[in-house]
Amino acid sequence: MKSALFTGAAVTLGLLLASIGSAQASSSTEQPTPTARQHGITKAGEAYMGWLQNKTTTTTTAAAPTDMGTAAVVDGIDVSSHQGNVNWTYWWGQGKRFAYVKATEGTSYKNPYFAQQYNGSYNVGMIRGAYHFALPNSSSGATQANYFATNGGGWSRDGKTLPGALDIEYNPYGATCYGKTQAGMVSWIRDFLTTYKSRTGRDAVIYTNLDWWTRCTGNTTAFNATNPLWVARYSSTVGTLPGGWPFYTFWQWTSSPIDQNRFNGDYSRLQALANG
Repeated sequence: MKSALFTGAAVTLGLLLASIGSAQASSSTEQPTPTARQHGITKAGEAYMGWLQNKTTTTTTAAAPTDMGTAAVVDGIDVSSHQGNVNWTYWWGQGKRFAYVKATEGTSYKNPYFAQQYNGSYNVGMIRGAYHFALPNSSSGATQANYFATNGGGWSRDGKTLPGALDIEYNPYGATCYGKTQAGMVSWIRDFLTTYKSRTGRDAVIYTNLDWWTRCTGNTTAFNATNPLWVARYSSTVGTLPGGWPFYTFWQWTSSPIDQNRFNGDYSRLQALANG
């Protein structure tokens, strides 16, 4: 009897510890939609930039884009836990000179590969930054901005660190606009951006796409004079920009064989963005 009781207690304790460990990596209140599961998001915390882009655009080709915006561009990539430990030397050899790394999601997820990805890209010579996957239905913008800034989203004027990015896009766990009105979403975004700037001194980059931004913010122009735009469009041309932005700063143009991006300017301008 004592053996059976001990075994039962051990199993219970093991399950409890496992649930605590899991809670550090993901939110237990969010469950991926069937569509999100088709895109590899099997549990809360696994959302990544542009997870639904190939459902909303006509091509995911890896052919080099023709619409470069300026004569000079800098190539880069973005990564999340889906890439695991990244071979940064390889990607440097492929001509990638900057990287954005997912740091956080909501207020309960931290990318378990963040240190290897964030420090590894820096050590190989890349200019790197961190991004936060927003869940506007789970907590305030200020709360998530603070969580991000505390857990990898900070900034320093070292010439190698880009301002943090707010990844605001399709909801992999439910309603597309997270249950918010357009005005409510604009207010949430403003709350995040204001708090992030108060924490770091930098205006965060906004990652989004035309369809989501139009649907969920009414295509607001509230941020186009202060926050750099990172637009997602998987095509050979960047197309119409959301929110009245006159130009894009980053463009995510494909997910093949990894999320690839272009900075709209030469390397000196990328350094200038890093230096603030």
